[in-house]
Amino acid sequence: MRKVGLIGGMSWVSTSLYYKWINKAVTARVGPMTSAPLLIESLNFAELYGLTKDDEWDRAAEILAESAKRLEQAGAGAIAIAANSMHRVYDQVAEAVDVPVLHIAEAVGEKMKAEGVVNAALIGTRNVMIESFYRKHLVAHGIDLLPPDMTHVDRTNEIIYDELMHGKASRNAERFFRTMITNLEQDGAKAIVLACTELDMVIDVDANVLPIFDSARIHSNAVVDWMLGEGEGAPVSSTESDSMDDKAGS
Repeated sequence: MRKVGLIGGMSWVSTSLYYKWINKAVTARVGPMTSAPLLIESLNFAELYGLTKDDEWDRAAEILAESAKRLEQAGAGAIAIAANSMHRVYDQVAEAVDVPVLHIAEAVGEKMKAEGVVNAALIGTRNVMIESFYRKHLVAHGIDLLPPDMTHVDRTNEIIYDELMHGKASRNAERFFRTMITNLEQDGAKAIVLACTELDMVIDVDANVLPIFDSARIHSNAVVDWMLGEGEGAPVSSTESDSMDDKAGS
């Protein structure tokens, strides 16, 4: 198996879920007593919380890029960012290293395309739901996304940052998302993308009115695919593929 470097700590809750899901998948696919070859750098989320200004995001890009470099130097053959919202700085991270960076939205888009999904609603933090950096990857795979409802955006963002990232899963949050998903179905959504790695804590992936595509689990499986040599061509973004081609030709 090939070694993967995981940039975590955003939040520690989601990083623990990644560790569990990656290792469970490796055990299921390779055999009992097998553990995943992982390097994990858990960043201090206090330095990466509530970013709104361009200079703040530039600083975040520097922090994640330096983390990726350290993981590469430590022997990681590929990198994964264990957070959806931090893929806003994906291009800067991918440009900082000579190994592939496995893109979470590309993994989700490929999974949805393979299952024939063409219409969905996106649930995540504010920047994931309303900005283009994440949505465009799903659209590129033929997924038509419902426009975000700002009432849902504000309440979802509040639950994620004030509860889930602290490891809290309340009944009120479960009820809110159950109602939200029902409303999204009535608005025409045929599937739901959980584009926040902590949402699994309050949304039952296997017991909902719509198919649920959990980004963290899908990303974890993509990591395992790469470890086992089954993900040679994906999931990296087109930007990174172009960058890797340039490096190979230089």
